[in-house]
Amino acid sequence: MANRRRKSRQLARTARRSSGRVKTRPRPAVPARRRLSRSKPARSRSPRPAPRLRRASRPHPKSARRPAARSRSSAKKPAVRILQPAETRGGPAIVVGSSRALPVRSGAPLSSLPGGVRMSRGSPAGATVTQGNGPAAGAVRPRLTVSGLQPSPRRVSPAGPASGLFSVRSVPSSSAPAVTGRPSRGPAPASRKREVCAMVLAAGLGKRMHSQSTKLIHAIAGRPMVRHVVEAAKAAGMSRTVVVVGNQADEVRRAVGEGDKRIGFAYQDSQRGTGHAVLSAESQLAGYEGNLLILNGDLPALLPETLKTFIEFHRASGAPLGLMTAVLKEPQGYGRVVRTYSGDVSRIVEETDATLDEKAIKEINCGIYCVEAAWLWDPLKRARADNAQREIYLTDLVEILRRDGHKVAAYRHPDAEEVLGVNDRRELAAAVRALHRRKANALMDAGVTILDPETTFIDVDVRVAPDTVIEPGVMLRGATDIGRGVAIGAGSRIADSVVGDGTVVLPYCVITQARIGRGCRIGPFAHLRPDTQLDEDVRVGNFVETKKTRMGQGSKANHLTYLGDAEIGRRANIGAGTITCNFDGVSKLRTVIEDEVFVGSDTQLVAPVRVRRGAFIGAGSTITKDVPPYSLALSRAQQVVKEEWARRHGPKARRKSGGGGPDR
Repeated sequence: MANRRRKSRQLARTARRSSGRVKTRPRPAVPARRRLSRSKPARSRSPRPAPRLRRASRPHPKSARRPAARSRSSAKKPAVRILQPAETRGGPAIVVGSSRALPVRSGAPLSSLPGGVRMSRGSPAGATVTQGNGPAAGAVRPRLTVSGLQPSPRRVSPAGPASGLFSVRSVPSSSAPAVTGRPSRGPAPASRKREVCAMVLAAGLGKRMHSQSTKLIHAIAGRPMVRHVVEAAKAAGMSRTVVVVGNQADEVRRAVGEGDKRIGFAYQDSQRGTGHAVLSAESQLAGYEGNLLILNGDLPALLPETLKTFIEFHRASGAPLGLMTAVLKEPQGYGRVVRTYSGDVSRIVEETDATLDEKAIKEINCGIYCVEAAWLWDPLKRARADNAQREIYLTDLVEILRRDGHKVAAYRHPDAEEVLGVNDRRELAAAVRALHRRKANALMDAGVTILDPETTFIDVDVRVAPDTVIEPGVMLRGATDIGRGVAIGAGSRIADSVVGDGTVVLPYCVITQARIGRGCRIGPFAHLRPDTQLDEDVRVGNFVETKKTRMGQGSKANHLTYLGDAEIGRRANIGAGTITCNFDGVSKLRTVIEDEVFVGSDTQLVAPVRVRRGAFIGAGSTITKDVPPYSLALSRAQQVVKEEWARRHGPKARRKSGGGGPDR
């Protein structure tokens, strides 16, 4: 009985030693032969032989612990982990077993590891996968299926004793359904998901404008209507903009501008609604996987900052589709946003299809959407033209995604005036006022004095430097550039011109495509036509008209003068009533007046003619030939004086003689 208990205790100690849970007592020193003979059984009891290329060190006979023996005896059973992708569409789960980590280089192909693992992703079977940071990292990537698992023969790798330590086998998975068709595409890279493209819908007819031209090319604050939307999208950071054209496509292309490579065009062959217009651009965005910002082309007051805020809202919402709404007191003409009792967007109904209760809704659809490309094309193709207009509405995408169980996020913009579309002439005028008011406010914030912003009209591309004073009724159009300290009188109109610092433009001047230097004085009632160039300190007075004329520094034309196709030097004086006769019925001819020339009043200069430096022209002369420098030119008829002629032949003399008419 005692022998049995002793044997049981010995067997228990042996088992605990093999599992590494019990510390062994120090053994007395034994001869070398006995020590070698005892070490052999210890190796045979190890659960796994030592690697061939690494020789285990023998324990010191007097050591209290045996590190080598502990490492052999404490080796546990190979850990087993079941790695199953969270987004897999099928295929077996992967069981990975390993007793120690393998020294595998980051991104090494799995096919190079023991077990011969080869993976596929929408490619022919057997394609090698090189993803991951470990030997089994490629096997757990989303949407990867195992195409073949072949055991590899035991071998020794030059990098280390990896042979026999790694194995992969497939097991049936009840949670992953089998793939019956084409595998789904993998997720887009993060950089492409952050990318945003814009689509501008500019193919509509605009029937309510009652115009022969499409409403999208009507000018608003110096730009065509559609150009405002395209520029706002570009300023918001869109990587690319696609403009869908259809009705009057060539005119819309010219209005948008075809010189920018970031702008592309898609053609809608027939106007069948906004949804059909979006589908017409599918080929232009083939392969794009990021967010798509869809904008109606009739939103001229839209700001880039609003688009940036809306895009961030869409990303934060997590919904596949986001739209922008606004609340109006009088929402006639706009689509209504129908919500559920919980406040979620249910659908959008156009006014022509709305019931009386739906028409009473004040929240409108602004025609601004942000949608993930993966949730756009296929769902939109399910939309039907079963409405009053017999068109495919883009707004039907809201109801389609809701039926599929997806959420639609709505961003309510606080400034409804900014996001209102233009459908008729009244809304066109309202958009013009809004943009002019916004521009005037921005200039006043920058240091420009505008005496009456409500009657001042400044286009969006105009630049005005600080300390400039603008009186009521002024119109600054196009690409006008006004310098610092300029004074612009009431009623003046300046278009596509440059005005230098310190220049004074008196009331009611019209200046078009002209360049005016510093310190000039213009008007009142002056007309500077295209290609007029005035150098510094030039004076152009009342009722003076210039065209294709350059006036040098300090020159003056103060009264009632026409200067066309002329070159005038410095410090020249042009008298009142002077005319350059530059047209012979066929060609426009040049007149050259050099420096310091004095031209008397009521002079006609018949081109082509040149007046040399310092010459004087007598008043009332008609100059047809060149005038030498510092000379006097006269072309009057000889003056004749007849004394007492009025007494003999005047009205009183004629009445006395009976030859005159009745008194008046």
